[in-house]
Amino acid sequence: MAYWLVKSEPDAFSWQQQVRNGTEPWTGVRNHQAKRNLDAMRLGDLAFFYHSNIGREIVGVVEVAKEAYPDPTVAADNPKGQWICVDMRAVGAMPAPVGLAAMKADPALADLALIRQSRLSVVPVSSEHWEHICRLGGWSGTRP
Repeated sequence: MAYWLVKSEPDAFSWQQQVRNGTEPWTGVRNHQAKRNLDAMRLGDLAFFYHSNIGREIVGVVEVAKEAYPDPTVAADNPKGQWICVDMRAVGAMPAPVGLAAMKADPALADLALIRQSRLSVVPVSSEHWEHICRLGGWSGTRP
C-alpha cells in the first residue's frame, strides 16, 4: 500500500462534501507531476485530505476506490485523454486536524513533499511521514 496527500480548496470541494458524497472522482488535476502521482495510485491506497488556501490542514483520510481513468470534467481540453482522475472514498475525519504550520515546524517532516513541493496538488507520503502525521492528528489508522 502507498500513501498520498491530495489537496482541495474547501470552497471548491470540501471534506464535508467528500463525506456526504462517500465516493467521488478526484478531478481537475492539471499538472503533469500530479497526474503521474494519480496514475501511480492503486486500489486501497490511502491519502490525507488536505484543505488548501483556507485552513491549510489535513482534515481527513480517503482511500482510492477506483484507479486512474480519463477525467470526464475536461472533454474540451482533454481530446487525447491527457488528464486523469481517480475515485476517492471517505474513510474518516482526522480527530485533530494537522495544520501546515505545525508540519513545517516539525523536524521529522522537513522533507515531506507537501513542504518541499507546496504547489503540487497530489503528492506521495512516505510510510514514516504517514505514521508520524497520524500520531499528530490522533488517527488510529482503522477503517470504519
